[in-house]
Amino acid sequence: MSPASQSPASAESPEIRLAQQPDADALLGRSPLAALVGMLLDQQVPMEWAFSGPYTIASRLGADDLDAHEIAARDPEEFAALLSEKPAVHRYPGSMAQRVQQLCRFLVEEYGGDAEAVWADAASGKELLARLQALPGFGKQKAQIFLALLGKQYGVRPPGWREAAGAYGEQGSYRSAADITGPESLAKVRAHKQEMKAAAKAPKPVKAAKGSKGSKGSKEPKSAGN
Repeated sequence: MSPASQSPASAESPEIRLAQQPDADALLGRSPLAALVGMLLDQQVPMEWAFSGPYTIASRLGADDLDAHEIAARDPEEFAALLSEKPAVHRYPGSMAQRVQQLCRFLVEEYGGDAEAVWADAASGKELLARLQALPGFGKQKAQIFLALLGKQYGVRPPGWREAAGAYGEQGSYRSAADITGPESLAKVRAHKQEMKAAAKAPKPVKAAKGSKGSKGSKEPKSAGN
């Protein structure tokens, strides 16, 4: 299988450490649907919690993998109850259960239930990004992060994948789940997210009104090096 078409379902599964739990990470490495569901759950909860979700769901279904057909056909209330069992799969298990089922129904209708088909024959990074954005629950940012994850850790690298993934595709960055390969990188990604939150909350400097001038001789001197 060529590098452009490799996926989590490849014969040699990649070593994933997003969940920080061996069994949960092993599932993410061998199951395309588990990888997608983990990415879907990755919001408003710690990343390890989100990416351990697919394994928890599979275990409660009595299976060793997730099946899009089975999940799509489940009674919504029963599926929500399954995700709500302690420990809950997500901070908002009811709404996330609905999103997981919506994703699986879409995969059944558009890809025959095969999650890998979303990226297996994508001709370019731009095309793959468009396919990911079409998935229920995947906005542009989530789609770009997952695209970067596919490229950096799963070997799915159609031409232009880094560009399509935006900043998340940059080599050597620690911006998202795409860059987590162990506890150390997880800490770096978490620190980056905290910096971004702090920057977003910081008060914006007040701009002087256009055309306004200070008093004569009050011009501030330039600091050395300017």
